[in-house]
Amino acid sequence: MAAVTMRLPVVRAPVDSSAPRGGEKHLVAPGDTITTDTGYMRCGQRRRRGVRAGGGAWLGSVRCVTAALCPRYNGEIGDIVVGRITEVQQKRWKVETNSRLDSVLLLSSINLPGGELRRKSAEDELAMRDYLQEGDLISAEVQSIFSDGAVSLHTRSLKYGKLAQGVLVQVSPSLVKRQKTHFHDLPCGASVILGNNGFIWIYPTPEQKDDEAGGYTTSLEPVPLSDREVISRLRNCIVALVTHKMMLFDTSILYCYEASLPHQIKDILKPEVTEEIVLEARQRLLDSEG
Repeated sequence: MAAVTMRLPVVRAPVDSSAPRGGEKHLVAPGDTITTDTGYMRCGQRRRRGVRAGGGAWLGSVRCVTAALCPRYNGEIGDIVVGRITEVQQKRWKVETNSRLDSVLLLSSINLPGGELRRKSAEDELAMRDYLQEGDLISAEVQSIFSDGAVSLHTRSLKYGKLAQGVLVQVSPSLVKRQKTHFHDLPCGASVILGNNGFIWIYPTPEQKDDEAGGYTTSLEPVPLSDREVISRLRNCIVALVTHKMMLFDTSILYCYEASLPHQIKDILKPEVTEEIVLEARQRLLDSEG
């Protein structure tokens, strides 16, 4: 019979040094009256379309509404995203990318198998489900933004394409640090794609990339136990960092992973262990910056 761990509730101080200190805070939603005092000026009218629920606070004589509780991804050209195919349409795929609207991947915006670039034919349109179908996960780059805010993607590079044999972690887009590259092969034996949209893909580092596949054929070979353990540990470390609102990038994830090694994978998400490894990772980051 498996052992059961019983835990009693305890009050713990937040680790995040950026936590608010003092001042009244409460939640507001679209349509709520923030204040009836005529001495305050209304601003930000051009951004009203995307307003969502958030936290309110007084900063001197200014009333501020902070970020949404569950922020959606607002695409920017050049962003790297991880998404899931939700529908195959005529000459396009619809992709869930944690945005307010589904993103679009046009048939004309992909490479054919082997990286071939040419005008797409009627035969290519009939074969769209051979490339990508509902439920497939992909990596892609934001090509453009439509007038309604929807994102148009492209996969015109062999580093983009279908994803398989890995774990998807969804976090707030605001916690993913913008870097020159969002594809990282970590020294622990696994790789991560840090999507700007908050979708993070963790997978075994491939020994060699099959360029002939063109990004649409993935290996379905069993993943060794050692690789699965590394992936599971990385996944729990990312969740631990997110719990304490730490920015996610290759170095912070690696430091957290190394700090977690003395602990079993299943124990990483225990509050006292999470706090310990996050504090150690944060201190190493501060030391490296200093």
